Amino acid sequence: MEEVIKLHLAIIPDGNRRWAKRAALRPWEGHEAGMTSFKEILLWAVKQPQLGVLTIWGFSTENWNRSEAEVSHLMKYYEQWLVEQRQVFHEHKTRLIHSGRRDRIPASLAKLLEDVVRETKHYTDFTLNFALDYGGKDEIVRAVNKLLGETTITEESLRAGFDHPDMPDIDIIVRTSGEQRISNFFMWQGAYAELFFINCFFPDLKVADLENVLAQYATRQRRFGK
Repeated sequence: MEEVIKLHLAIIPDGNRRWAKRAALRPWEGHEAGMTSFKEILLWAVKQPQLGVLTIWGFSTENWNRSEAEVSHLMKYYEQWLVEQRQVFHEHKTRLIHSGRRDRIPASLAKLLEDVVRETKHYTDFTLNFALDYGGKDEIVRAVNKLLGETTITEESLRAGFDHPDMPDIDIIVRTSGEQRISNFFMWQGAYAELFFINCFFPDLKVADLENVLAQYATRQRRFGK
């Protein structure tokens, strides 16, 4: 019997702040609305037989440049979400993993995250990858530093090993359907990912939108350079 390979679905939840601005709300209220949407999406995802992993980007390494008030509210929301969802992970046999740094987030959030990751590590039915204080370039730098021990590698020195180290970074990636982004692109884990762009802010994202994505994905032919 042929083994069924489950899909890894990743979501960049863009537009929370613009959703809030459109509704004349404060920026962090957009994030709160986005978290409500994500709870519904997660409950849908764990029930999909073709999905094995869901990655959600909660906070990038660049998001520290936002206002202290916004960052503070967001970190509190994430801590509250973990408290609320802890039992849900167990009910749906969902393993929580974390991508990113833990040394810069609030200590209470880091401890809670560590605890939930540890107590769900034995589940194999479904995995939720929570990307918090995560950046693709930062992950590469951290990985190289792990390999080289005490030697410190920076993004600039790592660039010297690229095929064309003198070529400037890409400034524009042309895509259709308006303002969209896939931050930290031209790397590494997502090199052959199929791209889909949905023209709504994250708090307005519906399960039906993701079901449509899966249906479209099934019609695409992935060649992987062959």
